[in-house]
Amino acid sequence: MQKITLPERPHWRDQAKDVGFTFADMHGEPYWDETSAYAFSLDQIENDLEDPATALHAMCREAVAHIITSESLMEQLAIPEAHRDLVAESWRRDDPEIYGRFDFAYDGNGPAKLLEYNADTPTSLYESAAFQWQWLEDQLAAGVLPEGTDQFNGIHEALVARFGEVFEQNSDLHFTAVAGNPEDYGTVEALGWAAREAGLGAHYCDLDKIALSDDGQFLDDEDRRIAVLFKLYPWEDLLRDEYAGHIAGSGCLFLEPAWKALLSNKGLLPVLWNMFEGHPNLLPAFFEADVADALAGHGAPCEAVAAAFGRAEAQLGAGHVRKPILSREGASVSIFKSGTVIEQSKNSDYSEHQRVIQAYAPLPQFDGFRPVIGAWIVGQACAGIGMREDRSRITQDLSRFKPHYVTE
Repeated sequence: MQKITLPERPHWRDQAKDVGFTFADMHGEPYWDETSAYAFSLDQIENDLEDPATALHAMCREAVAHIITSESLMEQLAIPEAHRDLVAESWRRDDPEIYGRFDFAYDGNGPAKLLEYNADTPTSLYESAAFQWQWLEDQLAAGVLPEGTDQFNGIHEALVARFGEVFEQNSDLHFTAVAGNPEDYGTVEALGWAAREAGLGAHYCDLDKIALSDDGQFLDDEDRRIAVLFKLYPWEDLLRDEYAGHIAGSGCLFLEPAWKALLSNKGLLPVLWNMFEGHPNLLPAFFEADVADALAGHGAPCEAVAAAFGRAEAQLGAGHVRKPILSREGASVSIFKSGTVIEQSKNSDYSEHQRVIQAYAPLPQFDGFRPVIGAWIVGQACAGIGMREDRSRITQDLSRFKPHYVTE
């Protein structure tokens, strides 16, 4: 794994504008950055990223089957009691999943380490699936990259196949996101594009324009019944909205399904460690309430995790991350080394939520930036990667998206 300086395409900003990639620059800073790219070997892609991501997703599905049988875990993951049956029934019905994104720490050597799973509403889909592929084709055509250079990116094709697998031809799907957010719209449009290519109808409606009919069905802004709804709106918020009580009786199939609320929650991390302790792609993780006193050196851990904590205590003491179970873009995350905070997010959103403790896996540094690898799951298999880098140890909302390529 290397970071290689490359010439930018002369007219890429015009191209971005033409295809609706309106957030290539954000807040006066570059978001899409092709002044350099990350290079991987085929072995690194297949053995260190692709296969482990697919295996981790299978483990996550095992975790869901376990969590829905445990009221205490549902409580620890802050699933509202009124909607726990909704979550569990969506799993028992095998409501289909479309996509998700694992975030990995990886430096090209040794196992990639799972930082979290963005399993419900992951963004950066368009730039991962489409714009970085166009970058590869253009750089090959210009001779910037040698003939035979590839990219681990079958994301769009996998999405087309997944939509075709789940839904009958000519089925109508609806897509929604919060109005006025170009990045969110880019994500749902990338999904809608794949659905249309699979022979499905894809209709967009702003989230705040969805209505409820007299008989309890969801309607779009043209009063059409919504039978299938992809919502780029997290379940942790939806389950606390007034509309949540209408979901079960609406006859609407939600994408991602309600059971994904258990995977997009960082409470998943200690559940995975409890179930698969020592797995090479996992970091030791615990609910803070179970180990806080022991970690601070003035008490004992919860009896249920005492043995596992004992085995991980030295690693956690050397470095750990404290993060809320519900958090986005690094908000309210703190990193500790030897008991001292070495970095924390200035964004204190989500600080009211209970937290997890996870062993610290430092991101590698390249030219002052720290990359995190997003491994995209479509259906139940890894279909490609996208990369973001940040000067901070905590990847936040102003991180840069970087293209990648694969050498033989």
